[in-house]
Amino acid sequence: MMNIRKSHREDGDRVLEIWRNAVLATHDFLSQKDYAEIASEVRDFLPAAPLLLAVDENDWPLGFMLLDDSHMEALFVDPAHHGKGVGRGLVEYALSLSPFLTTDVNEQNEQASAFYLHLGFIKTGRSELDGQGRPYPLLHLQCRPQRSI
Repeated sequence: MMNIRKSHREDGDRVLEIWRNAVLATHDFLSQKDYAEIASEVRDFLPAAPLLLAVDENDWPLGFMLLDDSHMEALFVDPAHHGKGVGRGLVEYALSLSPFLTTDVNEQNEQASAFYLHLGFIKTGRSELDGQGRPYPLLHLQCRPQRSI
């Protein structure tokens, strides 16, 4: 059983662990230098960010999402829980709040791209650089409100 709740500051270490595990499992395209810089930025930001956590019956975080109105800024699931409905549950929750959900995904992250396309997201654009100006192209995606996931 999975629940979704708002994060608390004491979730910070687990959220960072989820992020690190997920990035190491899916972002093999990052250079070591860029990974180190991004990890530093994430350590400064993520523990205090207003996240939505997917938690198990013991309130143990399995994944998290960061929403900014109708834009999903981040979605990370611990790789030990990939394929178990955690990501889908977070996306469904986000769609219940905003049926015009958008997100960006690294083009090289084929697992994530396939996940979003499977859930009914469509590509609406592409950027050559990521949000910090690094050479990691982004796909801009939107979930059509009439599509059911």
